[in-house]
Amino acid sequence: MPELPEVETMRRGLVPLVGSTVHAVEKTKCRLKSIGFFPAWPTLRRRLLGQKIDEVARAGKRVTIRLSSGDHLIFEPRMTGLVLLTDPPDRAHLRLRIGLRHGEHRELWFWDRRGLGSVSLLTSEQFAERLGPPALGPDALGISPRILREQLAGSSRPLKVALLGQRWIAGIGNLYASEILHLARLSPFRSCNTLRQNDWSRLHAALGEVLEAAIRYEGSTLADGTYRNALNQNGSYQNHHRVYQKAGKSCPTCGRRKIQRAMQAQRSTFYCPACQPVPRALREKIKVSM
Repeated sequence: MPELPEVETMRRGLVPLVGSTVHAVEKTKCRLKSIGFFPAWPTLRRRLLGQKIDEVARAGKRVTIRLSSGDHLIFEPRMTGLVLLTDPPDRAHLRLRIGLRHGEHRELWFWDRRGLGSVSLLTSEQFAERLGPPALGPDALGISPRILREQLAGSSRPLKVALLGQRWIAGIGNLYASEILHLARLSPFRSCNTLRQNDWSRLHAALGEVLEAAIRYEGSTLADGTYRNALNQNGSYQNHHRVYQKAGKSCPTCGRRKIQRAMQAQRSTFYCPACQPVPRALREKIKVSM
């Protein structure tokens, strides 16, 4: 967290910055764990000053800003990072302030509670190498049914785990993988190479429906309250979650069984055992908790 819907919401909030010019770059005083900067701070600051913002885009779970120099400023929020146009939740976790001119906003902030995020300034060549194929797969928001199947169908990995692989599909994280698979009525434990054509069709339809709805509701602000959009406001898609963090509650689709929680690749998976039946050969291997 944040995943594709949250980062896309941030990106859309930052679009008004196009045309602005960077006139100040400040690494704010923070006594907590430092975030990562690339290149080293003096070089990053020097290359940013005086640059015009030409485009605000997204690469998977990262906000990318293309500058008039051709460089790309990359914000990677990781677990708790926020890219903001207004005052952040608090001053203790501020990491970066960029002063702007010639636009409607005067400041751009990067805030990170846990200090796991990063800020990078990449040349066009570095951008293509680090965030283009094959380093990053097709974006989940615009992937076609054919490409989705081509990316995953040959894998023996469990479907949920495969959806998290950014080299194969970019942008999906743990929360939305569970939501997508529940809507598609597919077991998260099923191997990708066992899916049939109608399974792939349901998966693609659910993927688009969940991600587009989450963006419409401006992402999910969970119980810790960390995620905010660019204007420091909560998202509301958490009110529409079907299974995520709902272990022990009745399935909203069938109403017959309770949502279960299991671990996959050291992450929590939420699913309905009736709507998403686990393959018989795997049932004894899965440790379920409520």
